[in-house]
Amino acid sequence: MSKIVPMKPREDSPDWRRMARAIRYLTEHYQDQPSLEDAASAAGLSPFHFQRVFSRYVGVSPKAFVAHLTLGHAKRELAHGASVLDAALDAGLSGPSRLHDLCLKIEAMTPGDYAKGGAGVIIDYGFAGCPFGLALVLATQKGVCGLGFGEEGEEEAMLADMTSRWPRAEFHRNEARAAKLVQRIFDPASKEILPLYLMGTPFQVKVWEALLAIPSGKFSTYRAVAEKVCDAKAARAVGAAVGRNPISWLVPCHRVLGSNGALTGYHWGIERKRAMLAVEAARSDQFANPSTSAMA
Repeated sequence: MSKIVPMKPREDSPDWRRMARAIRYLTEHYQDQPSLEDAASAAGLSPFHFQRVFSRYVGVSPKAFVAHLTLGHAKRELAHGASVLDAALDAGLSGPSRLHDLCLKIEAMTPGDYAKGGAGVIIDYGFAGCPFGLALVLATQKGVCGLGFGEEGEEEAMLADMTSRWPRAEFHRNEARAAKLVQRIFDPASKEILPLYLMGTPFQVKVWEALLAIPSGKFSTYRAVAEKVCDAKAARAVGAAVGRNPISWLVPCHRVLGSNGALTGYHWGIERKRAMLAVEAARSDQFANPSTSAMA
């Protein structure tokens, strides 16, 4: 029988909230090329302070973030005609971004245990601010098993969405553990080993493992992922598995686009997907071209 502790007020860092507001503002208004002053005003900070805080929490400058929001680079990658996933697999899991400097230790639940609906599994959960809004993180003793996103006021819906995936698991609210995990996940300077516990059907786990092979700043299509997992004709089934990925961001389902380069759907919102891709692309360019990382 699932046990869920009632919600209690949180005390999140105001800087996380401000940066989440700024990212949301820039993602919604990037076509207007907002100025540093406009973005700083949305965050409630002076331009100088905003620039420093944004770069610290997001890992790139506001200017670099805006520059990548159009995702033109994604369409150019796909227009080459080759499978982007092939190149990603050839490159391996190492890359210039913080996400790929971070070593992920992956373990999957056995099919038999998953079929039991998570019976006997104890899952800690909690909420904390992050650059993409409010993060809900879930973890077992073996590692992070869930990461979702939303906004303040949506906590109940976010929790219901995630807990429904393992109806017989036992859930305990643990804000302290959640805050530490969120800090490790979103700290651009972190290089700690982070264990992940994949809880899904064998087919879903196979798809999620393919997603982990797509480096930050690179992209793939549902068809390309299907070709690697089984057969190109299974693109629709792969799309369903991608949509059920419970560990967003770390298992990068946001890096899968439509065959024409369109963002298509994203469980946690298209604008959030756009923001995630822009952050990763800007970090990759910043690493490749250090001279462009100045926050102008």
